[in-house]
Amino acid sequence: MGESERGFRKYLGLTFLIGFGFFTMGLMDPLYDTYVPIFLGRYLSSNALIGAIMTLDNALAIFLIPIVSVWSDNTRTRLGRRMPFIVILLPLTAIAFSALPYAGYASLGALIAVIFALNIFKQSARGPVVALMPDTIPGEFRSEANGVINTMGGIGTILGTVALARLMNLKMDLPFLGSTENRLPFPIAGLCVIVATILVFGFVKEKNADGRAGEEKVPLARSIRGMAGQKDKSALWILLSLFFWFLGYQGVLPFLGKYVFESRIASSAGAAALPAGMVGIAYAIFAIPSGYVAHKVGRRKAIRASLVALAAIMLLLFAFGPLTTGLSSGLRFASFLAVMFAFGIFWVSVITNSFPMLWQMASYGTMGVYTGLYYTFSQLAAIAAPPITGALIDLVGYPGIFAFAALCMLAAFAVMGKVTKGEASERAPSDPASREKPAQEA
Repeated sequence: MGESERGFRKYLGLTFLIGFGFFTMGLMDPLYDTYVPIFLGRYLSSNALIGAIMTLDNALAIFLIPIVSVWSDNTRTRLGRRMPFIVILLPLTAIAFSALPYAGYASLGALIAVIFALNIFKQSARGPVVALMPDTIPGEFRSEANGVINTMGGIGTILGTVALARLMNLKMDLPFLGSTENRLPFPIAGLCVIVATILVFGFVKEKNADGRAGEEKVPLARSIRGMAGQKDKSALWILLSLFFWFLGYQGVLPFLGKYVFESRIASSAGAAALPAGMVGIAYAIFAIPSGYVAHKVGRRKAIRASLVALAAIMLLLFAFGPLTTGLSSGLRFASFLAVMFAFGIFWVSVITNSFPMLWQMASYGTMGVYTGLYYTFSQLAAIAAPPITGALIDLVGYPGIFAFAALCMLAAFAVMGKVTKGEASERAPSDPASREKPAQEA
């Protein structure tokens, strides 16, 4: 591990700067997932219907992330191939995100319109933001680098859920913004996204003219056929496995704030985001160590062990009500936060190491394609999960979603056992230092 750490050190500063792109996603996503269901709940009584609307962003992501990722793969400008998308789409995302609570008070139609616009911009930006890191960092060090950028995402989550979410309870009138109650975190988060975009643009310089500008631009369909036609199906097994673990995660996430608020585990709307905040704190603390641990013991082993732990934690949450019946409200909430912190430790290990395994199998010309496929499968899970778990809540109550998530994590564990490639010790054709032409997909 010492050799790995010394080799990665020269990329550390650059990786932190790239991480500001991930910071924006970490900042917005938990606020969106916590409060948009509450905004929708002002107009809708069916949790299944709320869950269905919450899949709108995921439905858009299935098409937008792969298309824009491949578009950026094939883009050649003075700014680079990712940066033009980042500097245009992230500010538009910030504006739409800031408008969410105001639309929520206007009407259901206004709220859905802003949700739609927000996710057009945000999901289009996500692929180029994510692909910026493997464009720059050698495959050997991508678990460590992914740990760094997930730390930045975790810091964004902490800022959003632990700090900004508390401002939901602030009652005052401000020029232009008007009343701040149940609104203020969103425009502040939007401003932070714009500042982060300026930092990425100002300090991260894409090396687009490093001998690769003339390489073949690989079409999406040919890249997918090439992956499917490979004798070793590790990439496909990883995609199927991540479908299952995101099915469990996305089945719980949209209803977590609503659960702790309606079950009176949290005492206020501002506190409803704290469980997601604990996941963010765990992200920030353990993302980098999880990358180094996986470099030592193997990415596959680290992911499978984490999936078993996540299944156990979901079963603990399934029994959380009966187990904490005699506790005071404060101790009960603290116990829930502790469980969510533990969840974050193992979840960040899965996320930190799964993306680098997939990138390890990609060429420079297909980096965006593999990034897009990762999100295609994860967003398919995110579309399927909320309506299922929303219906489970209506039928059997909130504990049902945690049992569902545990089964999903165990299914992911089983599928992940079939993966044989993607370790840090393998030579990645996408390494920035490589001058070889990308592998030719059939």
